[in-house]
Amino acid sequence: MMRKSEVIAAESVACLNKALCHLKDIWEEIGIPEDQRLERTNVVKNHVKGLLDMMIAEEESLRKRLMTSIEKCHKELSKLCLELQSPPFQEEKSGTMLQREKELRTHVEVMLKEKNQRMQALKALTEQDQDLCDLLCSQPFSISPGCVPSMEQLENFHQHISCLTAEKERRHKEFVTLKKQIILCMDDLDQLPETSFEKDVVCEDEESFCLSKENIDSLKVLLQQLENRKAENKRVCGSYREKILELWKRLQIPQEERDVISEHMTLSKKRNMEALQVEVKRLEELKLKNMQNVTETLRKEIAVYWEKCFYSADQRQAFMPYYDDDFSEELLSLHDAEIVQLKQYYEDHKELFEGVHKWEENWRLFIELEERAKDPSRFTNRGGNLLKEEKQRADIVKGLPKLEKKLKAEIEQWELEQNREFQVNGQKFMQFVSDQWELYRLEKEREKQERQLKKSKQTEEDMVYGTVIRTPTKRRFLGSTTPCKARKGNGVKTPGHSKPPHQGLLERNKENICHLTGGVAGMTKVPASPQRNFSINSVASTYSEFQETVKPESI
Repeated sequence: MMRKSEVIAAESVACLNKALCHLKDIWEEIGIPEDQRLERTNVVKNHVKGLLDMMIAEEESLRKRLMTSIEKCHKELSKLCLELQSPPFQEEKSGTMLQREKELRTHVEVMLKEKNQRMQALKALTEQDQDLCDLLCSQPFSISPGCVPSMEQLENFHQHISCLTAEKERRHKEFVTLKKQIILCMDDLDQLPETSFEKDVVCEDEESFCLSKENIDSLKVLLQQLENRKAENKRVCGSYREKILELWKRLQIPQEERDVISEHMTLSKKRNMEALQVEVKRLEELKLKNMQNVTETLRKEIAVYWEKCFYSADQRQAFMPYYDDDFSEELLSLHDAEIVQLKQYYEDHKELFEGVHKWEENWRLFIELEERAKDPSRFTNRGGNLLKEEKQRADIVKGLPKLEKKLKAEIEQWELEQNREFQVNGQKFMQFVSDQWELYRLEKEREKQERQLKKSKQTEEDMVYGTVIRTPTKRRFLGSTTPCKARKGNGVKTPGHSKPPHQGLLERNKENICHLTGGVAGMTKVPASPQRNFSINSVASTYSEFQETVKPESI
């Protein structure tokens, strides 16, 4: 079966033959000579041939263009597959030239579109990366800008940009926090930005500040320097305030003068420090004018601390400037240094000194209660004071041994640190405690002997003169109603009813016990027995023996 194109071609040939026949008839009818007919037929043939040749040339050109396009597409596809890192394109050979060309061209267009999209994405990511790297002063993402990136490379680039963005936010937040702290510190210091870096931090826009790691570290260093300066100012102001308060007290500065700088006694800014410095200078000058008064005030304060620290007479005499009446700045400075040393010494051992004072107070109260217990008139009291005193004395007797044990340990530690004996008014404190208990025991023994002697004399008188019926005293009457309580109330309660009051009682096997003529820091002390000298046998070697000697039944 013939194609339509072949049928049309046959019709074209028939049409051409018909046209030539028609021309022949016209030429014969006109009478055109043969030679002219030949010429005109050649013209028709050449015209038709030229027309056909032109048409054939055009179609040949189309075929060549298609072949060239196919070849070009093949080359382009090979290149794109390499750039896009895709597998080689597999062409189907079954189609016509037009179909092959169209398929190849379409595939090229798809791959070119993919390439352009990747390159656009790379360009956008590169611009973001460059901005972030400029802001953070970091290294750009490692990728060749001229090559088509793979999908994996683009994904990695995206993750890199996300990390940089998060780091930017973190550093920006840190920068804002540091900037606020720096501005506050500068305000406290009354300080303006001086260096170009400080001006960039405080004055420039936050978004334009380079958030490099070095800049963040520099911000931290700057803040630390400002805080150190601020802390130093605070320390200096504190020193000034301490000096001012001390001089106010010594110079007895009136309140209206103190109120002038009251606003500077709390803050520590530069202007506060300058004002405090001026006040210290003014007071120092005033102090020089009042040298004698200030020195004497210092001496009173030194004397107070001597008492607090239990300085002996030798220790007090060792500070010779205290007794110098040639008042001068040098003498005042020596007193200043001495009071500073005394205060520090007291603070270092405050717990020990307070413990000693507490023992003194308790001992004084114990002796006072013991004296009250000897007074028969106390039984006439109806207000409950007797029971209160008994309970108070019991608490003291119970607490003294614990306090003495604690003091003994603290004194041993003190002596170990100081490499010398701990003395109170020139005597070892624990020895003094032991002596006080021994004097107390001797006094009780003496009272016991006096009562026994008195009782013996009364017995002798009764034997000689006969028994005298005595009317019971009010005290005996009171005791008869509650014998146990009366016995407890009338008896002398001693440390023997609790644990040993101190370790020193177990260490007193000595030839002689030093007799103290005065109490510690004015403390009341039991007078000694008339028999001043006693041998080692007269001293109770254990607390139980001491207890036996003074229990109420023997009184």
